[in-house]
Amino acid sequence: MHTPTDTLTRFYTAFAALDADAMGSCYSLTATFDDPVFSLQGQHDIAGMWHMLCAAASGQGRQDWRLDFSQLQADAHTGRAHWEAHYRFSVSQRLVHNIVEADFTFTPEGLIASHRDAFDFWRWSRQALGLGGWMLGWAPFFQRQVSQQASANLARYLAKNR
Repeated sequence: MHTPTDTLTRFYTAFAALDADAMGSCYSLTATFDDPVFSLQGQHDIAGMWHMLCAAASGQGRQDWRLDFSQLQADAHTGRAHWEAHYRFSVSQRLVHNIVEADFTFTPEGLIASHRDAFDFWRWSRQALGLGGWMLGWAPFFQRQVSQQASANLARYLAKNR
């Protein structure tokens, strides 16, 4: 059994090292994950997302990858963290600096029960997608399109790798 603070430290330390196995082990079997792109239920799908994203970051060259995390706060039930990822987006090869605020709930065993990441999608899309993201990244239909494409990519990844 781990405290929620231990879980968050273990999660973000693993994330910085692109260790998706260790990240996935921080979630309960029935965990949920939400951010502007993904909405997932269950440890299997959440861990699969982290595997896919970590593989993409590793594949672009670790020289472009950096994760900084701070402001970890947790009690027995809830937690928060601030994190910033610097990476090369695999689709466009553009450098991205994503700034994220995360909120968590925990199981009695100290595992993540729910995880919600919030970031400025338009800011992210301008960096990751260039002119198209600048022109359309603010629009809800564009965010849905990106989310649908990411979900399809995850489904293909899970079918191939699990």
